Amino acid sequence: MQVCIVYAGKDRNGGKLKEIAGAFAKGMEAQGHQADVLNAYDADSRLTRYDYVVIGSEPVSFFSAKVPEIVKKFLGQAGLVSGKRCMAFISGGLRKGRTLQNLMKIMESEGMILKLSEVISKPDEATAIGKRLNVERNS
Repeated sequence: MQVCIVYAGKDRNGGKLKEIAGAFAKGMEAQGHQADVLNAYDADSRLTRYDYVVIGSEPVSFFSAKVPEIVKKFLGQAGLVSGKRCMAFISGGLRKGRTLQNLMKIMESEGMILKLSEVISKPDEATAIGKRLNVERNS
């Protein structure tokens, strides 16, 4: 199956979030899936062709629970995402639970069907989750 991992850091660089997204892709590929990693700042890609979408983000600052505006902008331009099965993850910040809720709200407002949400701090955690994630094809 085709899986897309989109990461949206507080800036274009992505830093640690880029590493986590790459590690997540390795875990998915270990299951035999094709995994593409996209930076939400650089991507003008459509998500329509993917069977499963993973969106990762981080708060705009350490004490904030807000996710970067690029997440909403990217999903608004990503083609038909309504009904798409997906996963949300965040990394970093003090208010991790609230940040994850905010990311999930954005995804659900686009009609995406959340199957899993996680707080991931290290690349090896992302690889482990990617290896065991049950990816379902959209019906």
